[in-house]
Formats: sequence, C-alpha cells, structure tokens
Amino acid sequence: MLQRTIDSYTSKTDGVPGLVCSVVDASGDVIFESASGTRAVGSALPMSRDTVFWIASCTKLLTAIAAMQLVEQGRLSLDDGDQLETHLPELQTVKVLEEMPDGSTQLIEKKRKITLRMLLSHTAGFSYSFLSMKLKRWSEPIGIMEDANRENDIFGQPLVNQPGENWEYGVSMDWPAQDAEDNVLTPLRASSKEEASSILHSGGAGLFSTPSDYCQIIAALLNHGTHLKTGHQLLQRETLNEMLKNQIPEHPNFARNLPPAAKPSFINSAPEMYPQPENEAQGWGLSFFKLLSDGPTGRSAGSIWWSGLANLVWWADVERGIGGVFASQILPFGDPEFFACQAAVEAQLYSALSINAGSEK
Repeated sequence: MLQRTIDSYTSKTDGVPGLVCSVVDASGDVIFESASGTRAVGSALPMSRDTVFWIASCTKLLTAIAAMQLVEQGRLSLDDGDQLETHLPELQTVKVLEEMPDGSTQLIEKKRKITLRMLLSHTAGFSYSFLSMKLKRWSEPIGIMEDANRENDIFGQPLVNQPGENWEYGVSMDWPAQDAEDNVLTPLRASSKEEASSILHSGGAGLFSTPSDYCQIIAALLNHGTHLKTGHQLLQRETLNEMLKNQIPEHPNFARNLPPAAKPSFINSAPEMYPQPENEAQGWGLSFFKLLSDGPTGRSAGSIWWSGLANLVWWADVERGIGGVFASQILPFGDPEFFACQAAVEAQLYSALSINAGSEK
C-alpha cells in the first residue's frame, strides 16, 4: 500500500518527478524503503535508493550535533556569549538591520552578545534574504545572495532582530559549523560524501546524502543518542535531552501567520509551517521543530522534524521508535504534491504501527 501511494504521486503529470523514502526504527532496522519516479522532470534516469540528494537545511541537524559534541567536550558553552564571540570574532561586530518608517534601513549596534544556544535555536537574529523582505532589500543592491554560497554571502549579513528577542529562521547554523565528518558521519557508517572545493561548506545547507545514510543519524536519535548496531555514541543522553527541550516557550505560535516569501522561486508562501487542527502550541529545539502535542499523521508529542529547501523532510518520533526521510529534488519549497504524499505515507505507517501494536497485546 505504501509503495502504491508513492507511485500514485510520481506517476502524475503534475505530481513529483521522483521520491526516495527511508524509514527506520530505534534499532537501526529499515522498516520501509522506496524509490519511485525519475531524478528530474523529463528525465528517464530513475530514482534509486542510492541516489544522492542535496539535503539543504537537513544539514542543520548534523551541524547542531557536531556543536553539541563540542559542548560535551567542554570546548564550547551553550550560554557563554563572551566565549562564543572570542571563538567567532566576526560576531563581535555584526550589526542589526533596522527598518525606518520611510522604508529605508540602517545598521545599529546589537544590545547583547550572541550565544551558541541562540544560534542553534534561531534566536540570534539572522535570517535568509529569500524569507525576509527587509534583508532582501538590503542585500540585493550589494550583491549578497545566500544561494551563491560564498563566504561573504553568509557571514557578511547583518541581523534582522536583536539577539535573543525573536525566532527567525536564517543563516545561524552556518556560524557554529565544524568538521562534522569525523565526529558525526564516519562512526555511523554513513558512506556517501560529496564536496565542491571552490565553495563554502555550509553548515546550514551544504551537505549531500542518501536518505538511508541520513537515517543512521535518526536511528541514533531514536535510541537516545547511541546507534544500536554500531555502538557509537553520537551524543550523551543528557545532551540529547537538552537539544529536545523547547527553547522558545515564549513564542508558542512562532511558525504561524508567516509573511509572504521574499523569493517565490525558492519557496512557496504558506501561512503556517505545520498545520494542526486545534492550533496547539508549537516548540523548537536546538535546530528542529518540536511537536508539543500529537501530530495529525500520528506523530507523538515530543517528535522532532525539519525539512530542506529542495522538498525533503526528516522526522524522529522517540516515543514510537520510528523516524525517516522523504526526499525529492525540486523547487520551490513547499511543493503541495510532495507534502501531500509525505503526509499520506506517514499516516499509513503510523496506522500500521497501531495495528501491529494492537495485535501483539
């Protein structure tokens, strides 16, 4: 049934050209895996389970894990702004972009130091110019574009909010990016590696992976930080618990009533990131969305998830012991056919889990 559902979306003329899906449990066993359709519109080259995807903002989880490993080692502190701005001195001089009543902008001093917790929770004040119209108006005349993936396009940006005052999705995760390969990827048997030496290795959106490789990370999260099959401890349980805490309880509707996208060719405008029937409070951990109540497809309260610009989604439901990746490679983000397929398959997976759990009683 799951395969039929996926095929029904990739076979449509106006559907998704191709999808790869991988779902695992807490032991690292594959529950379901599928490749359907082709790699591009008009292409005869089929998707396969080994197809490598640009995972875009799904990179952010790995960057956060690498940063939290440094916290475990005592090399970084989550809440010491002096330490972070000594380690990343460019943060000392970053300014805040303020919009004036006449529509003009000016750069002003920030009121407080930026901490690692702010960067990982997207409360440091950074944004993306394809999301923030204010930042777009400032960046376009001087040729700054994050999609060019040059260092100045990321690290030359001002803040759009004062540090610690609001949740704003942006380039925050590029700042704490470290060498994730040695600490995160190799010990978990993640085998696909892609790099382009002439461009910035973006900690916010620069990785390439197969869904099955990415699921090795998810399996470790489902098992409280340790990959059961390899025995490798990705994070201590206490560290992962800190990441899972809702970091922004003062912003329970942070992902609702969103402004129109500043660059519609990149992202479809939507009023809400994760619609829930009763408009329950929303949460955000250290690099991911956190459900504070059960989700409409069957996800448990406490589940975490995030997405990537090219229409990819990962999720991890620790309570139910299931997580996975749905991956395509199309723009703009928020493709309705992709997300309809993902929701339908996920609902079927959870329904099957409930049936199996009932039969075992």
